[in-house]
Amino acid sequence: MTSVRTAAAGLALLLAAACTAPAPPRREAGTAAGMVCAPPQGPPQAETATTIDVVRQAYFCILGNYYGGATLDARSLLTAGFAALTRQLDRDGRDMPEAAMPALTGDRRADWTAFEAAFRTITDRAPGLRDKLAAVTLQAIVAALGDDHARWTHQDSRPPGYYDGDGYGLGLEASVGGPQADTEPGTALAPLFVTAVPGGAARAAGLRPGDLIESIDGSAPFVDGEGTRAIAALYPRYPQARPVRLGLLRQSTGRRWSVTLTPGLFPRDPAALRVVRSKRLDDDIAYVRMTGFDPDSANRVLREITRLRAGRTLSGVVLDLRGNGGGSPLEATRLLSAFVHGADTAYQCTAEGTCQAAPTDDTVELLHLPLVVLTDRGCASACEHFSSAVKDLRLGRLVGTRTAGVISGPARGYLLADNTILSFPAKHHLGPRREVIDRIGVPPDHYVPLTPKDAAAGRDPALAKALTLLHT
Repeated sequence: MTSVRTAAAGLALLLAAACTAPAPPRREAGTAAGMVCAPPQGPPQAETATTIDVVRQAYFCILGNYYGGATLDARSLLTAGFAALTRQLDRDGRDMPEAAMPALTGDRRADWTAFEAAFRTITDRAPGLRDKLAAVTLQAIVAALGDDHARWTHQDSRPPGYYDGDGYGLGLEASVGGPQADTEPGTALAPLFVTAVPGGAARAAGLRPGDLIESIDGSAPFVDGEGTRAIAALYPRYPQARPVRLGLLRQSTGRRWSVTLTPGLFPRDPAALRVVRSKRLDDDIAYVRMTGFDPDSANRVLREITRLRAGRTLSGVVLDLRGNGGGSPLEATRLLSAFVHGADTAYQCTAEGTCQAAPTDDTVELLHLPLVVLTDRGCASACEHFSSAVKDLRLGRLVGTRTAGVISGPARGYLLADNTILSFPAKHHLGPRREVIDRIGVPPDHYVPLTPKDAAAGRDPALAKALTLLHT
């Protein structure tokens, strides 16, 4: 559940990155009607209403600064925005003859002028919907980029009674994680089953790891073997509070039953909130679990390995990156530098094909230890930067399942006039062999999926395989 809030762990770091508008035509596009597109300076002030002026600012910000923005057909963005606007009108019972898409020519400024005029005509007739229509329009424009690192982010709101570290939701984790369910459910593999029950309504209802989820609000999680959008209901975010009805099967007993779970706050185990945790396995293996590439997390991993190594001989390292939603690419590079020097760990490339390498930091002391990395579909972004470099540079072996394929490029944040944040990549990420990882993921060297029976029995077959590899 904590992961993906996919890129949340690295967002604060990315927002601090300096950004200057590129040369024309991008610089011209990045500032429209005096509305500057720039990174935030300090925490945003309280949010205000999203207006068509904010949509205009975001539109030109994307065209001026997004990877590929200079060659993007802006008509696709405006069409998506207008389609979302008309769907919202229909949902609110306010559709009208004037809500017709204006003719677009491909001239970005002229097309925006026509789009804005149509928007104002519509909202003049439905002034009570003006802010809502602007918000759905902007959300659709960002979604039309089809980029897993492009987001329009509002300030976090927390439920009443929230205590630092609390979880919110149904209180379960499943074999298909939240980010995958939200963005790429079609990549999920059947069956859907509970993998952990950290608390909340799921624990109160007696759910256990290994329980199969056969239906969600009456819908099948898989149709013809392909995951459906129904799975996303397992991961509500505040203020979503709609009860979710699950049809369940416990294979060990054959019991079938239904339960209705209501989202809410629940306390989490403080130990599970630590980004880096470690222990010694089989007396000679350093096992380190890392849930995000947060600031200083690479150093924390290396300190844990040093601590486990003190006065003892280690035969290898198991780095567990399952569910690691990413974060800072700098932390990924620094951690890789403990396993190799003098190598390029990734490339960040412009739409024109100019690439900048991410070289290792050769001031980091080499560990000189065999490495096995555990991966799954929850390993995204900077986690995939790390995993692809391990594979391409032959630093160790990957065990588990394919990574998420959510690594279009490091996002930069821009402050909009309503004090929300628009973020997207200015460059595209490629692996050490200059291969595309985004939407594809990194395949493991040893495919070892978790099964419902494994989860029910508390077995970890991927970890068992890793230990076998390090002992042979």
